[in-house]
Amino acid sequence: MASVAIRDVFKSFGAVEILHGVSIDIEDGEFVTLVGPSGCGKSTLLRMIAGLEGISRGQIAIADRVVNTVAPKERDIAMVFQNYALYPHMTVRENMAFSLMLKNTAKADSDTRVSRAAEILSLTPLLDRYPRQLSGGQRQRVAMGRAIVRNPQVFLFDEPLSNLDAKLRVQMRAEIKELHQRLKTTTIYVTHDQIEAMTMADKIVVMHDGIVEQIGKPLELYDRPNNLFVASFIGSPAMNLLKGSIGGEGAPAFQGAGGISVPLNGARGAASGTPVVLGIRPEHLKLSDGGFPVTISVVEPTGAEVQIIGRTPGGEDVVANFRDRHDFEPGQTVRLSADLIHLFNGETGQRLAN
Repeated sequence: MASVAIRDVFKSFGAVEILHGVSIDIEDGEFVTLVGPSGCGKSTLLRMIAGLEGISRGQIAIADRVVNTVAPKERDIAMVFQNYALYPHMTVRENMAFSLMLKNTAKADSDTRVSRAAEILSLTPLLDRYPRQLSGGQRQRVAMGRAIVRNPQVFLFDEPLSNLDAKLRVQMRAEIKELHQRLKTTTIYVTHDQIEAMTMADKIVVMHDGIVEQIGKPLELYDRPNNLFVASFIGSPAMNLLKGSIGGEGAPAFQGAGGISVPLNGARGAASGTPVVLGIRPEHLKLSDGGFPVTISVVEPTGAEVQIIGRTPGGEDVVANFRDRHDFEPGQTVRLSADLIHLFNGETGQRLAN
């Protein structure tokens, strides 16, 4: 196991700069996810940690050893790819043992490592099968087993679940998390799925356009996003964001399009007239006679919850989730108030002190 230190790292492809001074500290044994939309630079950064991409500027250290010029095979890392990358002509046993064979590992030691990894991943009955005889989830476990047998200092996962169906993704998510809890190996996991990031990680790094927007524990990012990008990206359904300004007589209130007024409940950080964006999580909205009006356009019962999608008088979309079962109808107008709000500067997008 080892810590990973990323210091002011830049990456350029010709004249195009992809990463702009990324700095991240990953502790020994920590599970960290790099999350963000496609093109944000997360996979490029992972490949730079693995040594598959060069570093334009900056420094990457694994276990306090700078690895900028160290060959990938000398970094003591193991990478699990999105497409499994299994050899079709080899059995599961042979695929898992292949890297050990290249290192001239003694057969007895290799067999022991493969058997141990197969037991951890419930692959023992499948060791003599070929990849074509396996399901998608089983192939992914074989790819993970091939990484485990190397006993690396760091595991790198590059969107390993994106090829699986929804039910299998949930199952594999739990298996990867359980595997980390058992092995305690430093793990860096790249995904564009914020649900994966929230449920699996000890720490999340949110990236956007080649920079780090925020680093923190999952619930820290959910409860106190630093800016509008993190607020809109973390959470499903996404946070409702309404544009307006600070106003009101006496107690400050949010004044939005269409005459919407929402009490700020003692929120501070902006003077009257300041353009702001009000953020409300869907689960923090409730029915209230004194709330702002929303005309329902879609009703989505999920079983555990009822979700409505509606529109304010100012034309802004709002999503609300209710645990109680209500008989909502499209076209119906309801009034909603918020239990908890977030406030962001309308010009910079940064969180205000609320």
